[in-house]
Amino acid sequence: MNFSNEYPLSASVNAQDHLQGSPNAQITLVEYGDYQCPYCGQAYPIVKKMQEAFGDKLCFVFRNFPLSQIHEHAFAAAEAAEVADDYGKFWEMHDTLYEHQRHLDLPHLMQYAQDLGIDAQEFVEKLRNNEKAQRVKTDFMSGVESGVNGTPSFYINNYKYDGPWDYNSLHKVIEAILAH
Repeated sequence: MNFSNEYPLSASVNAQDHLQGSPNAQITLVEYGDYQCPYCGQAYPIVKKMQEAFGDKLCFVFRNFPLSQIHEHAFAAAEAAEVADDYGKFWEMHDTLYEHQRHLDLPHLMQYAQDLGIDAQEFVEKLRNNEKAQRVKTDFMSGVESGVNGTPSFYINNYKYDGPWDYNSLHKVIEAILAH
């Protein structure tokens, strides 16, 4: 089924993770993503459709994996999502960043924060002080230790999924797991 037993998640899903759905769901889908990656941008609506299709059977977890060498705004965007989490707005910022991934410079990040009701000055201060840099690095290193070699990288129930991640392929894999 295109799983790599060689690459289990190095860090199990835990209270530090950003998740949507029940942590006790039958399927846990972990994505290591980069907000500036065009492939992650393509995967974003597919994941949303998976969440709709499987409802409470699916728990979705997002972990930061900014490819800073090729995406100049990826790290700051990841930090912006983490800062937004301080205000209970992680998922809103996550969605905004993917929906506007061609505009991830500081003025746009500030605008997104304001649009979400986050004080822009506080937000920028936290970004400038790199308050969330360690959190982003921790996610990144857990990805490296788990065998992530590009984005998006998906793990289903703790194992790296190396198959195609178009909607139909992912849907079939999850259906098959649920059937067992």
